[in-house]
This record gives sequence, structure tokens and C-alpha cells, in this order.
Amino acid sequence: MRDLSKEILAYALQNAIDYGKTDSSKVLPKLFQHGLKREDIKDIMPAVQEAVKRVNSFSMDERKKQFEKLEGFVKKHIERERDLEELPLGNKKPVFRFAPFPSGALHLGNAKTYLLNALYAERYNGKILLVMDDTIGSSEKPLVKEAYDLIEGAVKWLKIKYKKPVIYKSDRLRIYYKYAEELIEKGKAYVCHCSQEELRDNRVKGVECGCRQFPPGIQKLRWKEMFKEAEGDAVLRIKTNMMHPNPAFRDRVLFKISDREHPRVGKKYRVWPSLEMSWSIDDHLFGITHIIRGNDLMIETDMEKYIWDIFRWNYPETIHTGLVRIEGLGAKLSKSKAQKEVLSGEFIGWDDPRTWSIQSLARRGIKSEAIREFVKEIGLNKQDISTPIESLYSVNRKLIDKEAMRYSFVQNPKKIEIDNSLGIKEIDAPLHPDFPEKTRKIRVGKNILISGKDYEELKGKEVRLIHLFNIIVHEKTKITSIDNKNIPKINWVSDSADVKILMPTGEWIEGIADSGIERLKKGQVIQFERFGFVRYDASKKGVHEFWFAHR
Repeated sequence: MRDLSKEILAYALQNAIDYGKTDSSKVLPKLFQHGLKREDIKDIMPAVQEAVKRVNSFSMDERKKQFEKLEGFVKKHIERERDLEELPLGNKKPVFRFAPFPSGALHLGNAKTYLLNALYAERYNGKILLVMDDTIGSSEKPLVKEAYDLIEGAVKWLKIKYKKPVIYKSDRLRIYYKYAEELIEKGKAYVCHCSQEELRDNRVKGVECGCRQFPPGIQKLRWKEMFKEAEGDAVLRIKTNMMHPNPAFRDRVLFKISDREHPRVGKKYRVWPSLEMSWSIDDHLFGITHIIRGNDLMIETDMEKYIWDIFRWNYPETIHTGLVRIEGLGAKLSKSKAQKEVLSGEFIGWDDPRTWSIQSLARRGIKSEAIREFVKEIGLNKQDISTPIESLYSVNRKLIDKEAMRYSFVQNPKKIEIDNSLGIKEIDAPLHPDFPEKTRKIRVGKNILISGKDYEELKGKEVRLIHLFNIIVHEKTKITSIDNKNIPKINWVSDSADVKILMPTGEWIEGIADSGIERLKKGQVIQFERFGFVRYDASKKGVHEFWFAHR
């Protein structure tokens, strides 16, 4: 029988021994790998939090003693083939769509649904179309010119092979006008001049407005006049049952007037379609067979079906997915919020780590394969779920660990003068624990630098300088031994280079690292021992800048 409490404690101990401390986001992914279901999180979270609290209060010696007793509960992860849920298929080759709204860069949250479409297209050897869903949007969520290139760049980086060329809805307005006129001719749409207040009142009462009563011929004239009217004076509405159970479904807007300038077509058009109007037409004309979209678009799906029924078109297979809340980000994923902070200059750009954009993740050292696998593991969640960001980091860690060479990094350095009686002037330190033949030469001078935190916490105690020798922590000290004893191990630097690390919070951490980092190439991912994985970004005025990936 599975003893989950001991398993949780064992994983917490293992993580704390490896990284100095642990937290629940590090323990949960281990449990997921061995059969824990996401719906079980709320039941076992108190036990996880209690184990984390206990383990973080232990000394390193106590952690190791406890882990020896529980090591058998740590299971070696057996890689299993993770696959997507099957989709219903017809006789036709499946066609999917990847259809972002270009109001900013794709972030980790909205890329999930788009990427699912692409993964299914690959699985079934189908087609996927890249459609820029760039109807005019709203003043609260405007289109952004640079978003087009950002989206195409993200799609390319994510290795999504779409059928070219890119399709822009802003090039298809006359097609939508044609079908609007057909709806008018069929007596299914009308031009409405009612105010929002009048409409809301009519919807509540289930009353048709007077604008509905004009015959199709008059409605077509009103439609033509609509192109000359002021913004907000008229809309084109679909005719539905005004007693429909959902008041929001009653006589929804199909077209509205907007005088805002469009980043691609300027002010060429003033009358713009709603999302459901444009997609009901395009899904038919593009031959889309499967639509994967969020639960928040259910009413739009119902309206599209209503329009397909009017034209007697077949429905694509439509699958709705729940919201995925990604825990541990420290911020809400929002293109609108990111847009304001990028445009105001608060963020350094769309690749600022606080945007959680695909560009920012790439710049931090997250691999596209990790994001693809992360989305694949989530799959077609029908309900809203939560998943820790550590799940993505866990996948990425496996991909980068073997290639990431190890270096030492010290924050807030404190100088220690050592009486080096052994005369050790240089050592060969391992670049990677799995490849002992790969080493880096480190000069050992009279002065050693350790972190100010280690100095304060360990002053007067014996410690091991990793890969070197043992000392008593003091401003002036001697070597106590070279034996690799069971004592605290700390990072140190002698021949140093100045370093800055940009964290996901937007905070810069400063310190020093082995001078060997000066030979790194831009984009190279390394691990600062006992700190985390970082990607080398640039050298500015003698300071080497890195972006933090994860622990």
C-alpha cells in the first residue's frame, strides 16, 4: 500500500539536500510523475506544506539522516509516452486553425490553446492555418503593430509548421460584407439604431425593437447608410428568439462602426465584424474540421452554429477547454496589462520576463520542446485546472541539464584572507558532474570571496569550499583539511568576473562568478551551482548579464 506521507517527506528531503531548501512547487511535480492526479492537489497540499516546513527547519545533517531512512520511497521516474486525448475524426483530412489576436506577444497562458491545435494537426497529419484574428478589437484591448511579428516569431520558435501564407482577417472585410448582405436578404439580420440602454431593456423584457420590422429591401438600404454614419450610431444585429433563455444571445451584434486606425489597413474600413460573424464565415470557407477553444467562448460557438444553420453549412467539431491557472508566476497573465507596461516603459520590452511571453521564456533559456511537452501534458482539460510553473521547469530541466556546464556564483561577496599553507594555486574543477573529464581551471589566490549571507550564517564554523578544501569561516583563516567531510558546502570565487542576473520578477541580482564565464557564447545556458540555471545574454561595460531560467 502506498505511504503517501513518507513519499512526500522523502521528496522534500531530497530536494532540500540538492538545493539548500525546498517548497511545495518542487515536491508536487515528483508526485505527478508517479500517479498523483491534479484533482488530488487540494487533499494532499496540507501534507506537502507541513513536510516542506519540517524539512526547511532541519539542519543539513538531519536532512541526510532522515533521507537515509526514507530513500526507498523516492522512485526513479520511468519515462512514459504521454499522448493527447483522441479527437473524433471524419473522412476528411483534419484542418485546424491557430488564430491569435495581435494585441501583444503570445504569453504562456494563451499559447496553450493555440499550441494544442498545432499538436493535434501534427498528430493526425492534418493542416493548421495561421490566421491573424485582427478585426478592430476594442479601445480597451487595441491591436499593436509589432504584435504581428512577435506572434510569427513565437510560432516559428515553437516549431509550428503552418500552411503558408499567413491569413489576415483585416484583408477579408469585403467577404464578410457579402455574407452580411445575404443574411439581410434572408431576413435574418437588421440594422439597429437603438441605444445600449434600450437594447438591455428589450432583452430583459424579451421585446423586439422597432428596427427589426423593416423588410429586407429597406434593411439593405439602411446597411449601406451604416457605412456613412457616426461611430456608435448603428450596428448590424442577427435576429434571434427574443425569449431565448440566455438574454446575452438575443439579437447579438454582427457588425459595428469604429473610426480607430488599424495597424495594417489604416482607416480603409469603418464597419467591422464581431468574432462570431467572421469565424462563422471563415471556418466554413477555410474548411476547418476541428476548433479547439476556451470555455469562455461558448456563447460565440452557439452563435456561429446559429449562423451555420441559416446557411445550411456543416458544423466543424468544436471542443471547449477549461482555463489553466499557472501557479507560481507571481503575476497574472494578461496581454492587456503587459501592453500598458511595455508601452509605458515600465517593462524593457515584450521579452521582459514579467510578461511571460514566449520571447521572454526563450530569452531565459526555456526550450520550445519544454513548452510543447508542458502543453501536451495538460491536454484537453474540460474543466478549469491549476498547474504549477514548476511542471514546465521540470521538463526543461531534463532538456538542459546535460548541456549546462557548472560555474560558481557569489552574491554580495565577502572577502576572506586564507593562509594557504598547502600552496594550492590552481585546481581543475568539474564542469559537469556527469562528465568528470570536462574540467575548468580555477586560480586559487590568497583572497577567497564567499557570499555575505554564508559569512554571517556560518561565521566561526567549519565549511567546505566546493571542489577545494575546508576552512573555518573568518576574515582571516587557515585550511583545516582537504577531506570531503560531512560539513556545509559553500560556493566561492577567487579569480572573478562581475555578473548581473535578471530574475523573473524583473529584479536584477548582482554578484561575481568564475572568470571562466568570460568565454561563454551568447545564448549559452549554464548552471550557477546551488543557485540555478541561467542563460548568458550579453556583456555590457565589463558586466556579464544573465537571465534566470529556474532552479
